[in-house]
Amino acid sequence: MTLHNNKARLRWACRRGMLELDVLFMPFVDEAWDGLNEQQKLDFDRLLAGDDPELFAWFMGHEECKDEALNSMVQLILNRVKV
Repeated sequence: MTLHNNKARLRWACRRGMLELDVLFMPFVDEAWDGLNEQQKLDFDRLLAGDDPELFAWFMGHEECKDEALNSMVQLILNRVKV
C-alpha cells in the first residue's frame, strides 16, 4: 500500500530527522496534496522513501536529483512552499 492512499500516514512519513525537510514537506502536504494528480502523488510517495541526507542535498541545491520525475517533484515543492 502506498502512503498516498492514507493522508494521515503520509503526514507521519513527512516527519523527518531534519527540521529543514519537515518545514518543506508538512506545508506541502497540507496546502498542495489534494491538487496533485495521481502520478505526482506517486512521485511524492517515492520521494519520501529517500534518505534524509540525499533529500537535503537536493532541496538545498547542493546536488541535482538525476531522476527526472523526482527532480520535478523537488522543484514543485520548492516553488510552492515558502520557507
